Amino acid sequence: MEIKLKALKFEASEQLAAFVEKKVSRLARFCEGLADEVEVALEDHLKQGKQAKIQIHVPGEELIIEREADTFENAITEAVDAMKEKLTRVKERKFEN
Repeated sequence: MEIKLKALKFEASEQLAAFVEKKVSRLARFCEGLADEVEVALEDHLKQGKQAKIQIHVPGEELIIEREADTFENAITEAVDAMKEKLTRVKERKFEN
């Protein structure tokens, strides 16, 4: 699975990029046969905190999860957990038919 990282309004460190790669790569087993590419956008809102957005294109729909937290690591972790649940539901729905 290819992971595209976009850092908006700041430059992501190598440590942050490695963290994103490690966490998001875990989604591969949930979207096996559904998607080959994942887009991760990170944005630094000065007042509201850090935002992580995960976007996966699956046939027939586009799955998007956005989470905000005090750190990028927390936002990414929350977004990955939510995307796992969403991918599980989509996979169950697709294979039921």
